[in-house]
Amino acid sequence: MLKKTQCLSSEKNVKRREKAAIVNELRQKYPLKDLLQLSGLSRSTFYYYIQHPIKDKYKKEKQEILYIFLANKGRYGYRRILIVLRQKGYTINHKTVLKLMKELNLKGKQRKNSKYRSYKGEIGKIADNLLNREFTATKPFEKLATDVTEFKVCNDKVYLSPVMDLYNREIVSYSISLSPNLQQIREMLDGLFKKLPANAKPLFHSDQGWQYQHSEYQRLLSEHNIVQSMSRKGNCMDNGAMENFFGRLKVEMFYGEKFESVKAFIDELKRYIDYYNNERISLKLKGMSPVQYRTHSQAS
Repeated sequence: MLKKTQCLSSEKNVKRREKAAIVNELRQKYPLKDLLQLSGLSRSTFYYYIQHPIKDKYKKEKQEILYIFLANKGRYGYRRILIVLRQKGYTINHKTVLKLMKELNLKGKQRKNSKYRSYKGEIGKIADNLLNREFTATKPFEKLATDVTEFKVCNDKVYLSPVMDLYNREIVSYSISLSPNLQQIREMLDGLFKKLPANAKPLFHSDQGWQYQHSEYQRLLSEHNIVQSMSRKGNCMDNGAMENFFGRLKVEMFYGEKFESVKAFIDELKRYIDYYNNERISLKLKGMSPVQYRTHSQAS
């Protein structure tokens, strides 16, 4: 209260509109005449500001930004929110969206650095790096990538082994396991083989993890006309598309979250993958989700 009354008598850095707002708040406890004298405001000036408050011209945009942010559980930064706003017909630029998000104290989730490493030396055949960081494809099932990542949940560990189609970054198959074993890789491959077109001969990239050096894994790829490619040792960015997916996944559904059980986490992980494939828009996919992009391209 003392601070507010001091603001009224100060001539520095206090605008008349701000003084009017303070007077209006204090008038319930103090005589209006005394407050106006202390603030140096005339009665007519005071009533003018009270009757003509500043209108927030971005009120509707702020409400929409907050809705988009919450609907996507804080996973969207200003770039994706801008795309959604424009899809809804708003005429607004990225600087304004960023400014409004700062005013709303909204900040997209930030990623951390952590990685499960499956490399155990050369225990089998190492394939050449045929992908060579060419992470784009001209059609579905032309180039695929895989890897395994680890989550520490409720004093246990959960492992995810997905397959990404580099054409649209869609997760076309995945397996979740409590152990990073060969059975998990079999399940992942089984899901892939069920979706693989009959005439497809994709390039399938991974790191040099023991799973991908295993003779059974390599035999299964060969039987389905899949060409194997591996990252160079110590070059994680040779598999950059998968690294980026894992980083984004953990930021958006794992870091900072609490799960009641391993089962609850696995259920949420499955929901996220479905959300990622079908709803989460990508700047690289012209503001569409992976499935939307594939469907749109096939219809063109």
